[in-house]
Amino acid sequence: MKILVTCKRVPDTDQKIHVKEDGGGIDDSNLAYVLNPFDAIAVEEALRIREEYQTNDEIQIVAVGVGVADYESELRTALAMGADRAILVESTAIMDPWTVANTIAAVVARESPDLVLMGKQAVDDDANQTGQFLAALLQWPQATFASNIRFGGLGLQVARETDQGIEEIEVPLPAVVTADLRLNEPRYASLPSILKARKKEIEIIAHADLQVDADPKLEVLSMKSEISQRSCVMLDNVNSLIEIIRP
Repeated sequence: MKILVTCKRVPDTDQKIHVKEDGGGIDDSNLAYVLNPFDAIAVEEALRIREEYQTNDEIQIVAVGVGVADYESELRTALAMGADRAILVESTAIMDPWTVANTIAAVVARESPDLVLMGKQAVDDDANQTGQFLAALLQWPQATFASNIRFGGLGLQVARETDQGIEEIEVPLPAVVTADLRLNEPRYASLPSILKARKKEIEIIAHADLQVDADPKLEVLSMKSEISQRSCVMLDNVNSLIEIIRP
């Protein structure tokens, strides 16, 4: 069995994010990056599946990143946690969820995994679209916002976090599953594992070799920083409130 896990590089949320003066994007000149926390949960779940279900059939875990060469650090984090292999689809193009999904679909065609695990969203754009797009492109069943995964029934029995509560569904394999926050608590990589991960080879694939259209469908026109400070104002009536909130 092969499990493919996506690993996105995102700005460390413990630091202050600044927007460029021209509003053209985030100033990343001094930013530190980390593995997307939801993707770390997906990696952890793949490791737990291997620990619980591996018998005579080997379960291989492949971490995949799509982006610039600096993605290597986050992929090595996945390797240090316990992933067997890592693939970097190298590209300097600006990608939206649709473009990333098409790229991952091309990697799936090369690797033929039985299961794709992803974070439900990335903490930089919070798009929450790539997993759904990928399932549609592959024509695979999907289970989003997973808070519990176990084998059984049709293939996987998944508990999903919804606005109405927990939804229990079954999906056959191969499938795409996106991890919610409550699925697990990712492990910390040990120092020996980190040192071993530094020596592992990361397979590099040029984005052009996948013959995938890299033109994004989404264009960010501008960004601006918002001040989160609040003030309390006591009003006498609803008409006064309307005057304040009316654009």
